This record gives sequence, C-alpha cells and structure tokens, in this order.
Amino acid sequence: MTLFFSSLLTSALIVFVFMTLAFLFSVIRKRNDVADIAWGLGFIVVAVSSLLINGNMYEKQLLVTTLVILWGLRLSGHIYFRNKGKKEDHRYEDMKKQWKGNFYVKSYINVFLTQGFLLLLISIPVIFINSSSIEGLYWYDALGVIVWMIGFFFESVGDSQLSHFIKNPKNHGHVLQSGLWKFTRHPNYFGEVTQWWGIFLLTFPISGAILTIIGPLVITLLITKVSGIPLLEKKYAGRPEWEDYKKRTSIFIPLPPKK
Repeated sequence: MTLFFSSLLTSALIVFVFMTLAFLFSVIRKRNDVADIAWGLGFIVVAVSSLLINGNMYEKQLLVTTLVILWGLRLSGHIYFRNKGKKEDHRYEDMKKQWKGNFYVKSYINVFLTQGFLLLLISIPVIFINSSSIEGLYWYDALGVIVWMIGFFFESVGDSQLSHFIKNPKNHGHVLQSGLWKFTRHPNYFGEVTQWWGIFLLTFPISGAILTIIGPLVITLLITKVSGIPLLEKKYAGRPEWEDYKKRTSIFIPLPPKK
C-alpha cells in the first residue's frame, strides 16, 4: 500500500502539470471546451505514467493500461471531431458571462483543476494495479474485461448513433429514439460508467483492492447526479417529444421500452 500512495502522489503532480498545460492551451485557443478533450487524454497520461514509473510490466498492468488508452483515445477523438469547426460549447460560453472579470482564475480552478482532481480519483483503480507487483491473469479477470467491453460498446456505439442522427438535417429538433437509445436515454453515459466498474473488477485479488471502489463510485455519481445526466435532462425538459420519450425509456440502465 505504501507504493500505491507514493504512486498516487506522483500521479497527482502529473495531473496538476497536465491540466495546467491544458488550461494554458485553452487560453491560447480561447476555448474552454479544450477541457473536454483533455479529460480522456488525462486518464491516458495517468495510466501510462503510473505504468512506466513503477515498471511492473506484467499482464494485468499492461491490460488495464491498454484498456484506458483505447477508452481515452476514442473519447477525446470523438469530442475533438464533434467540436471541430463549431462554436465553443454553450456551457462554457455561459460560464464566461457569469464569471466576467474573474474568468481565467475561475476557469483554471473550477474547470481544469477540478476536473483534474476528479480524474485522479476515478483513476485510483488504475494507479493501484500499476503500482502492484502482481503477475499473470486469472480466469475471473475475464469478468472485468467483459464488463469493460460491454461499457465500451454502449459508449462508442451510442456516440456514433447520435453523431449520425445529428448530422441529418431532417432530424433537427427531434429526439433520437432508435438503436441503443431505444433502451436507455443515455447509452453513452451508461457505457462510460460500466467501463470503470470493469476496471475496478480487475483490481482483484490484490490485497486492499476494495479501497479502489472510490474510482467507479465517483464516476457513477458524477454522471448520474452531477454534471452528466442531470444537465441533459434539464436541457430537454418540457419538449413534448422528449417527455413522451422519457415516459417510455429508462434513464440509465438499458431496459425494454415501456408501451
């Protein structure tokens, strides 16, 4: 556990530097939504750095680091191409209006450093695994990988279906209700949360693994109670098509739609 806490402190410093650089880049670009792209990349930085610093190049450590790289690259790439050529995300434009004279200070603290702190907490299972000297994979590690793959499927396919839906001008003002979106109003968020529970399962049978549950709990609460689902639900509230869709479709966990 001593090595884990040492790795956690080192990762905290690395995240601080990374998010500070991301903030400076956002100032140059005059776009605070750079933070959304930095989110996925930050997890990759933590995973790779914790692997290299500890030097435990065993099967489980390499597996978990690879899963994080796949997830982070896909997410950041998706957000980059989604935002390319468009105005800054409306959430950050609203922040500029509210913060006014204190914009840069509040942007650095409230957006970049706060996201960095959350990123670090969510990464705890990864840091824990990469700081351990456990060798080999066990048959029950397959469960963690399967859970992760289910999550990756829901997030990547859900994002792809939404992107194609939005690109069609005929769908302007309408709500996507087909594909994975027929079974949950937020398949991409369900997928993101599920992937982190899969990584948590891979922390076993390392001694003290249960302590790393803070990672998946933080991402679950963040998405279901704070900045993910609540903001989108509020944005679409009151629209007739959305309210009808809402009555028939599960908010998070995929379920057969109600008649």
